[in-house]
Parts: sequence; structure tokens; C-alpha cells
Amino acid sequence: MKTTPPPPSTAAANNYSNVNGLEALKKDPTSPQAIKAVAQQIDALFLQMMLKSMRDASAEVGESASNEMGMYQDMFDKQISLSMSQNQGLGLGAQLTRQLSAAAAANANPGAGTAVPAAAPAGGITRGALPATSSLAVNPDANGADASESAALASSPSDFVSEVFPAIQRAAQAIGVNPVAMLAQAALETGWGKRMARNADGTPSRNLFGIKADDSWNGAKVAADTLEFSGGVAVPRRTAFRAYGSIEESVKDFARLLSNSPRYRDAVAGGANAQAYIAGIGKSGYATDPQYANKLNDILNSGTLRAAMTKHLGTSET
Repeated sequence: MKTTPPPPSTAAANNYSNVNGLEALKKDPTSPQAIKAVAQQIDALFLQMMLKSMRDASAEVGESASNEMGMYQDMFDKQISLSMSQNQGLGLGAQLTRQLSAAAAANANPGAGTAVPAAAPAGGITRGALPATSSLAVNPDANGADASESAALASSPSDFVSEVFPAIQRAAQAIGVNPVAMLAQAALETGWGKRMARNADGTPSRNLFGIKADDSWNGAKVAADTLEFSGGVAVPRRTAFRAYGSIEESVKDFARLLSNSPRYRDAVAGGANAQAYIAGIGKSGYATDPQYANKLNDILNSGTLRAAMTKHLGTSET
């Protein structure tokens, strides 16, 4: 019986020594097989880094291996990392697969998608450190299933605008900033309401702006996986975020944060100028993602936002 060989795009990446493996995946970057293989490769890199750190630590306290033995150990570590990633790995591969698949689907159907990049991180607030990014935040259920859909706040960008923009308008007017710029930030942080940490009962946390629950927060909390950037490198972490009883509560809390913290003085000083607000947020360290301001501008100037605003307000003015 003749068996069907695996797709060339993924088979090429099954051995660490094949330097053309990832290059081959570029031939069909939207296929589910290629997306899964790329995510597994990234997971393997993290595993390889962990093994190398363990080897280095062992060498410092024990007898160092010969150059030849070190070479064979390095080869073994690279291949075992890739093999492990193709099974369960660290879980990062599965998370990236979900995000990359969503991005591919959005690119294939731009009218129904979102301008938010798949890895667009969300900002957060921590005490004594720059806030973490969290657009990849997914709070899986006990069986490991993706719970982002059950935690969705809206089914489309236009529904998201209808759901959150009235509260954003009121809060923006109170502190004197452009409401559409704040809306763009909420869209980036939550993937237009589709990616949000959820409460224990499966309901969305309504945390529109990715604000972390530090020691000063006495309200409800939810835990979610997130990617934080350190030195330009994304690092997966489990983080506690604030949870709210309503959209109004979430937006008011964010407005208080902007008004009360000197860090966001420039953003608030931008007033009605949306670009000035975004520039101020980008420089403030609100998010660890170095591309945060650029991603906000992408959403602000996107056809997705204009179409959603047109449907909600009857105008394309932003």
C-alpha cells in the first residue's frame, strides 16, 4: 500500500540540520501545515535555549566536556528540542498556531477581518517595571482548548465599536483626548474584542486595555498567558490582569490611569490630536512591544476602523 508523503513544506523542517526547512515553509505561509510547522520551530528554539542554559550551568559546577563531546551534545539538544516541540513542547507552539491561523484567515477575508497583526501585543501596567504585552493572552479551559471565542466581547469590528465606543467617548471627553485613538488602542489590546482573558465562568474580563493586576489592585482578577518583550525578544509569561463588571468600569479605570500617572502626561497633552496621543503612549512604555505605536497607527488608519465607524456613526471621519 502506497502511503502519502507529508507536505513538502513541513517535511523540510523536521530536522534541525536542514537550514532550508523554514525557507521552504515560505512557499505556502497560509497553509495550516506550514503555520503549525513554523510555530513548532519557534517552540523548539525556546526548548533549545533552555537545554543550552542547563548544559552551561552543569559545566560551571562539574567537569567540562571535551570539544567533541560538546559538539555531539549540541547536535542532540537541537534535534531533541525539535522533536519535543512536534509533540507537546512548551505549549507556545500551540498558542502561536492559533494566532497565526487567525491572521491567515483574516488576510484571506479582509472584509471580515481585523487590522490587528496576529502577534500584536497588548499593553499592561506593572509596578516597578514596564508593562507587559498581552494581545496573545489566551486563558485556556481545563482541557487546554482555546477559550478565546467563548470570551469574545464582539463578533465583528462594527459590533465592537457599538459595544465600547459610547463609554470611550465619555471617558475621552472627560480627560480631553481623542476617543478614536483610545478606540484603536482597545481594538489592538483585545483583537476587536475577540481575544480577552476570561473569568472562571467563561465570561470576558472586559479588560479593554490590558491593564495588569498589581499589588495596588483590590478588584477581581483573571490569569492569562502573555508574551512580554525584553531586549526585543518575546518571552511567554503567565500574568494576572484586572477584571471588570462592565465596559464602563473598564474604560473609566483606564482614563483614571492616564490622568493620574505622570508617565502618560504627553499622551493626555495631545488632546484631540490622535497621532499625538499615540506617539505619547508609544514613548511612555505602556507596552513592552517596540512596535506598539506603529500598530496603533495601523489600526487608526485602517479600512477596518473606518468601516466600523461608518456603520456606527454614519461617517468615516476619524
